[in-house]
Amino acid sequence: MDLKEIQNLIKFVSNSGVAEVKLETGDVKITIRTTLEGNTPDITYVQSAPVAPVISQVAAPAPAPAAAPVAPVAPAADDAKYITIKSPMIGTFYRKPAPDKSPFVEVGSTIGKGDVLCVVEAMKLFNEIESEVSGKIVKILVDDMSPVEFDQPLFLVDPS
Repeated sequence: MDLKEIQNLIKFVSNSGVAEVKLETGDVKITIRTTLEGNTPDITYVQSAPVAPVISQVAAPAPAPAAAPVAPVAPAADDAKYITIKSPMIGTFYRKPAPDKSPFVEVGSTIGKGDVLCVVEAMKLFNEIESEVSGKIVKILVDDMSPVEFDQPLFLVDPS
């Protein structure tokens, strides 16, 4: 389903007088809600259904237990001198290019501008996230194979 079809669907729903429409096709789910007074779209969600990676693992270590979700906290005073590298998109964070490969970076790794730090999978596309700064990785803020949000901090880098 492309953007033009979604826009046409929104127009159709807003003119029909229906309060809410849910549509699922393949791995795309769309919910369109309209307001009662003006019949104009209020909120539109476009989601992709979670898809398990199709990468086979041979003798891979067991994944670490998932940590409880933690509310975002203001960075500590010590972290103020570091540069935060954030996710440019929603997706699944991967530290390695493949399950049998080593991670792109570790804590203590020296990085340069343009170095690949990780991969974020979004809609079955694997996007390499490159560093925009040079420095040393101080902290990796996301576990491997975890979902990430847009603008979520991924790494702390010491630029000195």
